[in-house]
Amino acid sequence: MNKSAVSAPRRRFLKGAAAGIITAGVAPFSIGKEKPLVRVLGTHVTLQDDIKQRAMADLGIRLQFEPGGSAAILQKAAMNPGSFDLYEQWSNSINLLWRAKAIAPIDVRRLHYWDEINSLSKTGKITPQARLGAGDAPHRILNIQSDNTLGATPTGQISFLPYVHNVDSFGYNKSAIAPSILQEKESWGWLLDSRLSGRVAIINDPTIGLFDLALAAQAKGFVEFADIGAITRPEMDALFEVLIELKQLQHFTGFWNSVPESVQFMRNRRVIIESMFSPAVSALNSQNIPVRFAAPKEGYRGWHGVMCLSARTGGRVKDAAYEYMNWWLSGWPGAYIARQGYYISNPQRSAEYLSEAEWDYWYKGLPAAEPLKGPDGQVTVKQGEQRTGGSYESRFSNVAVWNTVMPTYEYSLQKWYEFITS
Repeated sequence: MNKSAVSAPRRRFLKGAAAGIITAGVAPFSIGKEKPLVRVLGTHVTLQDDIKQRAMADLGIRLQFEPGGSAAILQKAAMNPGSFDLYEQWSNSINLLWRAKAIAPIDVRRLHYWDEINSLSKTGKITPQARLGAGDAPHRILNIQSDNTLGATPTGQISFLPYVHNVDSFGYNKSAIAPSILQEKESWGWLLDSRLSGRVAIINDPTIGLFDLALAAQAKGFVEFADIGAITRPEMDALFEVLIELKQLQHFTGFWNSVPESVQFMRNRRVIIESMFSPAVSALNSQNIPVRFAAPKEGYRGWHGVMCLSARTGGRVKDAAYEYMNWWLSGWPGAYIARQGYYISNPQRSAEYLSEAEWDYWYKGLPAAEPLKGPDGQVTVKQGEQRTGGSYESRFSNVAVWNTVMPTYEYSLQKWYEFITS
């Protein structure tokens, strides 16, 4: 992927757009009637005030952001589709929302940049040689089939807009981890390592935290899974027998529900290792807390952001929702979230909003040529530092499992709540 591949005329056009109105639209709702209000339900990962203010200014619409914990917002969206117009979370939400008839098909003909969206979203592989990964790779649940199921065959209607995505692992405070551990190759098994007992936190989400712990248990040799993307009931029982025993031994010190809470856990040294998302690592590094985002030898847990249209949304609000979806792929938003460590599904359009040093660090995996700032304007990457896991292609070629709602989902919920309350 070559940043310089964008033509000079295109570069001038995009820079002009940055100074004025984003190419996704021409503020079609700014004249005449009251601006439509689009209610967006999602997480702190994307529902940030800078994004809200920029989108409202560019599009001439009103936005209402309602961020929350991933499990809570999924439950709200599934049970009350009238409470939102757009839903932003992760691809493991899709099967539940689709079965609940909470979301509506999205017409790709209304997506300005659909043809620019890369192969990861459409085929599950960023390169032909990439490891596909177990579970719900995004292409498997993207397209609405003729029988109203979700599948890989393109039909012109999709269940979600593919936009923000990343690979996740865990973060740890380099200054607080024993040197003997730091000399080892990073492994999911560290989350269950007795040398770190009492200083470990996990995300409180049964569709995400479960995989962090399953990868950890398998890495330690505690449990073996035939298919980690489709854990069976007996395998689930074996996994949670181990986890409940560890919890009763006070191995875990907490379960976080939001990115800010995970930051607080690490900032106050309640934990020294935990499930983490990239923005939390960036936030802590900007505060000079030396947290490293691990590149586990077993591979990453992959996730793909989804933007879904409520089944109850119509009229001018629906039109405005499409404008907002298009805006997300118009360049500036992808550059903004790159600075917190996330990728966008049509990255070349965002390249013109990133400096060469930023592009080289975040996408190409090269050492930072200069100090790099995060979305908050604080330095999060020091000169010479290199991103763990390497380039965009390298990181997404090493996905062990995708965030997934398994056939045993209902049973996993029961076991998860037994675990966290044990």
